Amino acid sequence: MEDFAALLDRLILTPSRNAKLKLLTDYFRATPDPDRGFALAALTGELDLPAVKPAMLRALVAERIDPVLFAYSYDYVGDLAETIALVWGVTASPATGPRPAPPSLSAIVETIAASSRSEGPRRVAGFLDMLDATGRWALLKLVTGGLRIGVSARLTKQSLADLGGHEVNEIEELWHGLRPPYLELFAWLDGKAEKPISSARAPFRPVMLAQPLDEGDLPRITPDAYAAEWKWDGIRVQAVSDHGVKRLYTRTGEDIGDAFPDVLDGLDIEGAIDGELLVGRLDGEIINAGSFSELQQRLNRKSVSGKLVISHPAFIRAYDCLVDQGEDIRALPFRTRRERLERLVATSLAKRIDLSPLIPYDDAEALMEKRSAPPAAIIEGLMLKRWDSVYEPGRPKGPWFKWKRDPYTVDAVLMYAQRGHGKRSSFYSDYTFGVWKSGAEGTELVPVGKAYFGFTDDELAEIDRFVRRNTTNRFGPVREVVHEADRGLVLEVAFEGLNRSTRHKSGVAMRFPRVARLRWDKPPREADRIETLEALLSAAD
Repeated sequence: MEDFAALLDRLILTPSRNAKLKLLTDYFRATPDPDRGFALAALTGELDLPAVKPAMLRALVAERIDPVLFAYSYDYVGDLAETIALVWGVTASPATGPRPAPPSLSAIVETIAASSRSEGPRRVAGFLDMLDATGRWALLKLVTGGLRIGVSARLTKQSLADLGGHEVNEIEELWHGLRPPYLELFAWLDGKAEKPISSARAPFRPVMLAQPLDEGDLPRITPDAYAAEWKWDGIRVQAVSDHGVKRLYTRTGEDIGDAFPDVLDGLDIEGAIDGELLVGRLDGEIINAGSFSELQQRLNRKSVSGKLVISHPAFIRAYDCLVDQGEDIRALPFRTRRERLERLVATSLAKRIDLSPLIPYDDAEALMEKRSAPPAAIIEGLMLKRWDSVYEPGRPKGPWFKWKRDPYTVDAVLMYAQRGHGKRSSFYSDYTFGVWKSGAEGTELVPVGKAYFGFTDDELAEIDRFVRRNTTNRFGPVREVVHEADRGLVLEVAFEGLNRSTRHKSGVAMRFPRVARLRWDKPPREADRIETLEALLSAAD
């Protein structure tokens, strides 16, 4: 456990991607089985310990420290696991003998995995008493499943590829047929066994990604070289039907089929398609695509109610075919794959799959006009695909381009701030901002969005200082900052689109808001008004 704790501690303090890769690769090379397999499961989000939940840990620490004091500590530290790890050492009973040897990672995982919900917290308490502060922090991160250390599942799999001298796509294609602690995978990576044979039906296949279109690429975009289609504002999915086994994956390989049973039921083809998951409204037997905010009603759920399935039916807008009737066609040119996709989708009778239409155009200038005035608000730009391109995992330069619309921007006023997580836990980095709205009681600021990225590290330090020096109220971990006509901080906020929202006082919700720049030069009274956003909504309608 000490080695795993040291790994997490170093990863969270290491900004460089290559340095993180080396840390991971070195750990997997030096750590024996099954510890490294359980570490891999934790880092990729595949470790499930249902016997312990965050609420149980709060109850556990409440037995050792006054709840008000813990609340103040949590507000200051900003991270639940780190707070408990620190106060646990302060409140522990004085040791009457030598500290017992710290348990191994596999011993912890196997013990907690075999525990009931009533036993789990006590087992965790026992392990906490055996570990130092860093070990306690790592244990709590492990059991709650929220590592937040700046390491993605893809990066972890890349470290495995580096360990064994293989391509990361080989790891991806094996992944869904493997289970922790991955003994057969590591035996192959160590050169001690043959490559595992995945017996999983309907496996995930690594996706092909597009590069942003630069101005210098425009002369290359001609109708005979590139196909054009709309870029839909949903989520990228891969739908696979393989001899009765049906799966729905995100672009990172996460299986989200449980949240979309209607899509799986309607997957009446034999093959694997790449497309956009959209949600909408039934118009007779046809589903018309709705906004991203409607899709969000069904995302991040382990299960979904029948009522929600009816009110927010989901479907796939397909734009590529990877497997057709059991034949892997990724090595064929896009023109051929598109023809195969059209024939495959035509066999579907469930009306849960439709085709992303190709856009006729004469030249790049004509495409530019279409990009600036798409026929529907759910379109966020264009996709350009070379007719002769094979389906190549990763983000190769040239075969596919994405040409998104220019983002919208507004000037908004910072209203509330909250500490971040992980390496940002010491900074106020999550910001709620608002615009002016006139009402019966005069003009006031109403929140319209929340952003936690877009700024540089130097700008983060500047905003953090402003928050600390201009706090006017506290609500748990949230600080209210001064936001008056002549006092406050104006943020230029960029966003991809707007949706109407009954959950927000302003009546609007932003799509992908981020801080574009700090407007220290502008007084809050000159920030935008709600009418600016309502005009954008009306144009979209």
